[in-house]
Amino acid sequence: MNLLCEILAVHRSTYYDWVNRPCKVIGPEELVLRRRMKGLFVASRESLGSRMMMENLQNEGFVLGRDRVRRLMKALNLKVKQKRKYKITTDSKHAFPVAYSGPS
Repeated sequence: MNLLCEILAVHRSTYYDWVNRPCKVIGPEELVLRRRMKGLFVASRESLGSRMMMENLQNEGFVLGRDRVRRLMKALNLKVKQKRKYKITTDSKHAFPVAYSGPS
């Protein structure tokens, strides 16, 4: 055990605290909520934040607040993909001559 803890750079007391910690049981209501959150997140193409997620879940009858939604989103690793600003890449108003493209 000493060697294992040394390799993982963990104190023995920390390991035994982790081993003796009781398992967390997720209830059926919590499981339904988590599955619904994942479904909504995927349906929104990963753009649903905690505020809109909370609003959608409340409209479906779930009783929860924004802090709980944020905590669950973090636990489920649901991270929002932010839209990028549209960037114009063509500069048509330059002063350079247009290249010859051959006979058309």
